[in-house]
Amino acid sequence: MTGGIAERFRARYGAQPRLFQAPGRINIIGEHVDYNGGLVLPAAIDRRTLVAAAANGTRALRVVAGAVDDEAEADLDALQPRRDWMDYVAGVAAVLIAAGVDVPGADLWIESDVPIGAGVSASAALEVAVCRALLALAGREADGVQVARWCQAAENDFAGAPCGIMDQYASACGQADRALLLDCVTLVAEPVALPAEARFILVDSGVRHGHAAGEYRARREECEAAARALAVGMLGEVAECALPAALARLGAPLDRRCRHVVSEIARVRQAVGALAAGDLAALGALMNESHASLRGDFEVSLPAVDRLVEVAQAAPGVLGARMMGGGFGGAVLALATAAEAEPALAAIRRGYPDAPDGFVCRMVDGAGEIVA
Repeated sequence: MTGGIAERFRARYGAQPRLFQAPGRINIIGEHVDYNGGLVLPAAIDRRTLVAAAANGTRALRVVAGAVDDEAEADLDALQPRRDWMDYVAGVAAVLIAAGVDVPGADLWIESDVPIGAGVSASAALEVAVCRALLALAGREADGVQVARWCQAAENDFAGAPCGIMDQYASACGQADRALLLDCVTLVAEPVALPAEARFILVDSGVRHGHAAGEYRARREECEAAARALAVGMLGEVAECALPAALARLGAPLDRRCRHVVSEIARVRQAVGALAAGDLAALGALMNESHASLRGDFEVSLPAVDRLVEVAQAAPGVLGARMMGGGFGGAVLALATAAEAEPALAAIRRGYPDAPDGFVCRMVDGAGEIVA
């Protein structure tokens, strides 16, 4: 894919580009807790967004997006949201400019095999790859944590999507063959080695979701309301042992939202222990529990997604499965051993023929420049 994108860039713009990549991500467990100040367990995967980039000597960003077969242009001195894919590009530029980065006019050609709207952070991969490209063209450097902060700000403040920082962090800071135990308050991450026999299967439900409006935003507002009622900054501050007393102070549906957040954070800790012990059966059971909580307490699943989860959980060789991402569509994540992963994927796809995509993930390093 890298050679092809460079050739297409040269044919369009007549210049030699630099190439940058950022991966999508899975989240093994820890859903809807990043913006609640909890612990999450993401990993960067081998589906990537590529950006070919070169300065163009103007004050314009000229962008071709192969993934959506579209192109756009933006004036760096008058960046405004358009409420389409370009906001994830222009938003990064706007945030960098506000941070004092002298972003040059640039030509960008973007291609990606990260599924769009499937809950594997296509938007974050786009933001992080663009951020790495624009920083490099500006002659600036930044560590992965800073890149993640800038890209989250672009999505929150420019694109208008109230996401947490997990997606951008995993894309910017991922490590090959490892997950990241990320504290979403301190932004300190501990690499967690994955057992050699563990395989994670991602299957797209085919139901697209949008985070910039609707129920995702409502869930975040409900969590904030529950935190105010409990006089804490974020629900992640509620200890598991204090959960019964907290629930007694909350009415519906805030009590259910709180129960999901607190129990999900506990499941993240238990999952890290299961991985350290190589206990994939225990990890699979935690994934099943996570889905039940997301479906019942947090109410972010849909019937089609629940059906795919049931198919996955029943597939031979699958140890556990759950919906993944913000919800209201997207992908399902299943766990199997190395020997069982491909047969399990085939069984899931037979049981859910509407899936447009499905693959066994490989964990990779985070974003960076591709140097030949």
